[in-house]
Amino acid sequence: MKKITTLITLLFCCCVFAQQSVATLNANSVPIDDVTIDMLNSLKDSENSDIEIPNNSKLVQKADSYFKKMWYAEAAELYEKALVDEENYSSTLIKKVGDAYYYNSNMEKAYYWYNILYSDYKDKMSSDNYFKYAHILKGNGKYSKAKRLMRLYDKTELNESDNTINSNLELLDEIVNGKDQFSVHNLKINSKYSDFSPMYYNSDELVFASAMDSSVFNTRKYKRNNQPYLDLYVSKINKETSDLKEAVKFSKEINSKYHEASVTFSPDNTTMYFTRNNYGKKLKRDKNGVNHLKIYKSIKVNGEWVEPTELPFNSDDYSTGHPALGPDGKLLYFVSDMPGSIGESDIFVVDILEDGSYSTPRNLGPEINTEKKEMFPFVTDKKLYFSSDGHVGLGGLDVFEISFNEEGFKDLKNVGKPVNSNKDDFSYIISEETQKGYFASNRAGGKGDDDIYSFERLILEEVNNTAIAGVVTELITGDKMPKALVTLLDENNIKLKEVETDDDGNFVFEDLDGDKKYFIKTNRKEYFEDIQNVVTPLNETQLVDVSLKKLKEMIVIEEGIKKLKTDIIYFDFDKSFIRDDASKELDKLVEVMSEYPEMVIKIESHTDSRGSSDYNRYLSDKRAKSSRDYIISKGIDETRIESAIGYGEDMLLNDCDDKTKCTREEHEQNRRSEFIIVKM
Repeated sequence: MKKITTLITLLFCCCVFAQQSVATLNANSVPIDDVTIDMLNSLKDSENSDIEIPNNSKLVQKADSYFKKMWYAEAAELYEKALVDEENYSSTLIKKVGDAYYYNSNMEKAYYWYNILYSDYKDKMSSDNYFKYAHILKGNGKYSKAKRLMRLYDKTELNESDNTINSNLELLDEIVNGKDQFSVHNLKINSKYSDFSPMYYNSDELVFASAMDSSVFNTRKYKRNNQPYLDLYVSKINKETSDLKEAVKFSKEINSKYHEASVTFSPDNTTMYFTRNNYGKKLKRDKNGVNHLKIYKSIKVNGEWVEPTELPFNSDDYSTGHPALGPDGKLLYFVSDMPGSIGESDIFVVDILEDGSYSTPRNLGPEINTEKKEMFPFVTDKKLYFSSDGHVGLGGLDVFEISFNEEGFKDLKNVGKPVNSNKDDFSYIISEETQKGYFASNRAGGKGDDDIYSFERLILEEVNNTAIAGVVTELITGDKMPKALVTLLDENNIKLKEVETDDDGNFVFEDLDGDKKYFIKTNRKEYFEDIQNVVTPLNETQLVDVSLKKLKEMIVIEEGIKKLKTDIIYFDFDKSFIRDDASKELDKLVEVMSEYPEMVIKIESHTDSRGSSDYNRYLSDKRAKSSRDYIISKGIDETRIESAIGYGEDMLLNDCDDKTKCTREEHEQNRRSEFIIVKM
């Protein structure tokens, strides 16, 4: 978002994103990966820690005044001019020019200046600078570096636990690498200026905000630098393509000489709420020179919208905007930086009472609002959709969804690509019935500052056709077995298909029903006896590694003791329950014991060295008995298990005793159960 949306799209000074330098990068600066938490801890709450003498040049003073008024593009231009003079060159000014570009959503320029700030003045960066730098890196698609900065910021500023931080980073990877969830199309109606904030109107129209000049040039509607103010437009929807037909001005009573945007309509389309500049005969500003925004209401009388009135919870000292009515018209959601906000801008809600008055605004709380920006709410009967740069996303504003019922909100999700990009993605609306809708973005490839896009949410069909593929190998040597006959049977042992392995031992059965259970049987006279391996296919193509063995080859002698050879049965630290991987190995053992009905075994279970020796004996005994109980539950008579005893840490497989420091993996080797054959 650029000059136009500096004033209206993001509403608030703190909510707006919107040359060659004399500086050179310091080759000896500390790389991002070497930044420590201690470094950031020393910067916490140090936003104004820079002790350089303030620059009092008229150029900088003018740029500062622009910045305070949220004229970020103009401020950035003057800051850059000031930086050409070596006497002005400082971390303070570099922060200001970087922030001006950041708030104006020029992430390329913000990245340029923040790289210099980090390289040359890292010791003067605050934790807020680190947050912005991480956000700027994401906005330029540099996710690996951004993750490092995110980890440090979360650890110091938010005091998050390692589990939460790791979860956030894993979530970012999941979003970055996730499949596209939508088909997205740029609309023909978009202009070279800013077009955004679409809203459904009647059954076949869309109202949106735009800075397009569809009529004769009107100086009244143009602000500085020939950038027009925003008006509301209405356009017919092409139901086949979701594109918009030629737009016209919405209403002379609603559109004024300043900004109008972000509209919502009552279910019967006779009441509307929208955002407008705070003005009387001229723009009203607070003590800092900021012109805030307000929500206005208008009703339709005899088919015409009447003069709007402002809502009672507006203020000259803070902004309200982005109204969104619930589907029954009884709740009005909106965005504000009013007192009681958690972050830079929050989503609030009020009840619309029977007499037309409003309840006290309620903050939607920390499940939705963060210390950063939440905005552009849209509500259906199932979900709340909104944009945020405080939740984990791809960069800039991302669109999120959260379900709700009588008990509250739950299951916050990033809606994913390609609705979300590394730029600002916002003002998302959707029909839950058709899963089609619209949103706005300032991503690359658009026609103007902000463009409106149509989308259709893809229905990712579950794959119900399963293929079972595998390779037949000889157990001891690992040699691949060509010309082996592989038979596919159903759960009633009826033969369905047969194939012969190729020269590399490969086979495949295709076009199977993913909801059924299958058995695989192989035979090659000179190598194998018949064996069945149970495979329950997933609802997707899978690779089943079928290692076909002689049953007798699972019986081995180790140090003079006859054992059943399975993969080691592992247990989680301080736990005795059977893990999923352990159950698969125990199932193999059950299969062998079923084939040899006279076999009797005993179970020995072991722990690692952590914890007291007495407790470890107790824990290992529970593990042995858990293994025994599992085998019995699969149909093996309990008399065929002579004993199930735990030996604690007395029989370690490695040197990981109390005196030796070992890795988690090395300790895990000692958490095992073994199965000793007493009788065949």
